[in-house]
Order: sequence, then C-alpha cells, then structure tokens
Amino acid sequence: MTDSEQQHFTGTVWRPPYEAHSVLLQTTVGCTHHACKFCTLYGDLRFRLSPIEEIEADLRLIARHQPRARRVFLVGANPFVLSCNRLVRLADRIRDFLPKVRTIGMFARITDIAAKNDEELRELRARGITGLTIGTETGDDSSLAFMNKGCTAADMLEQCRRLDAAGIEYYFTYMTGLAGSGNGQRAARATAALYNELHPYIIGIVSLTLFPEAPLAAEAAAGRFLEAGERERLEELRTFLARLTIPTTIMGHTVSNAVPLLGRMPEDRARMLRELDEALACFSEEELTVYRRGIEHL
Repeated sequence: MTDSEQQHFTGTVWRPPYEAHSVLLQTTVGCTHHACKFCTLYGDLRFRLSPIEEIEADLRLIARHQPRARRVFLVGANPFVLSCNRLVRLADRIRDFLPKVRTIGMFARITDIAAKNDEELRELRARGITGLTIGTETGDDSSLAFMNKGCTAADMLEQCRRLDAAGIEYYFTYMTGLAGSGNGQRAARATAALYNELHPYIIGIVSLTLFPEAPLAAEAAAGRFLEAGERERLEELRTFLARLTIPTTIMGHTVSNAVPLLGRMPEDRARMLRELDEALACFSEEELTVYRRGIEHL
C-alpha cells in the first residue's frame, strides 16, 4: 500500500489484541462519553461521525488489498452508539465492497446498548454485528461512580443480558487497581459476582496505569485517590480468578500487566493462580513499581 492509498484514521488507532486479524475501518472518531477519569486513549479528539465518502473510499482500498476479508472491526471508542438504521446501512455497505465478510465487531458503551430496543439488537445480530468489546472495568459501584463511567453494575447486568438474548457475543475489560489502595479485594469480589451472571466470551485484563494527562492524576495529587500497590493488584486479580465460575478466555498479556496471564477458564485456573502466587513470592513491591513507572504509553 502506497502513501497515496492510506486509509482515513484519526489519532491513535486502538483495537483489542483479539482483533489483530480483523480489517480495521474508521466510522467514528473519539468517544461520546469522554469523561472517565482514568482514560487518556482519545486525548482532545471530539466525537464525530466519519463521512460516508471516507468510509467508501476506505472500503474500496480494503477491497483492493484484502478482498477475502471475513471480519471487520470498526475503530473509535464506541461506534455502537450509531443508530440501528445507520449500523444496518453500514453493514450492508461493507458487504457491497467485501462480500465475504461474516461478522463486524466494535467497541461499545453500556449506554449504547440501552438506547436500542430488543428488536433492533436482533436485527443487528442478523446483519452480522457481533463481538462487542465493552470496557466494564469493574463491577464495583463505588469505583464506577468515582471514575465517571456513566453506568452501574446493575446497568451492565441488564444490558448484557439483552445482548445474550439477541445472540450478540461480547467481550469485557477488567481493570485491576481501579478501586484504589485498600479496595482491591472488594472490587475483585464485586466484579467476579457480576461476570458470573453473564457470558463474556473473552475477559481482557488490564491494570490501571496513571498518566499525567488523565483527570485521575489531579485526583491523586489532591489526595482524593490513592493508587493501589502492585502486589495488591496481583492479589486482586488472584481473588477475581478464584471466584470466577463461568467458562471464558482470560487475556491479560498487555503491557499494563506486570505479570502477563493467558488461559481458558476453568481449565487453566489452577495454572494461572500458580503463576500469580509465584510472582508474589518472587517480586517485591519495588521491582513491580519500577515496571509500572517504565510504561510510557499503552
């Protein structure tokens, strides 16, 4: 692909590790919420829709270079905010250019799901829109409220059950350390209890990494938020895995995790718990903190 054939991407392009083989297509830019205190992913970008001319130009380019693409991942913080009618038209347009595409995935907020009725969710599933990555972060309501997530654990339970009923596959993100110092066990128990009521196909594990530009950094400087220690985060994750009872895949091998984990539940639970125990026995708080401070970018 030459410089004159570049797709339309704005800012840093984010996609989950499990979408590595998907075709990426920009349909929205930025986040409609853009208020989570810990988040720095979208910087100063204001939310906007991509013009259809840009989308079609990108689809032509993809069709030229990857005509046999089977899955498309829509980039942007929450493209699922688009109306059902717009998403249906977009799915149809994607297949006009890429007829072999079977499924379309994207990031979604809980509020995006709530805005669609059950019939619309079923229609979207029929068009192959499945595989929503949802940044739940935690099932602990105190942390959700403090971080301005804009939803509660009860909201997550209600809306993801609606996805289950519609047959739409979804994936969660759990962020250790988000509850702050001394609260990791509470967060682990609440999150495991929430997830055990649902059917996330994948649970991505990340750990809070506080960058200076995040609103949470100001809260920490003012003493309103105290970061959890690294060993507390590992203990939080251990409790979460020990309490998780649903079949799912754990993907915790991103840069934010000082101890990477990857496995299938429940088959690999004992092995992952053992790896966490070995890390707790081998690494001091200081050693783990040096790793965290060395993370320059997610």
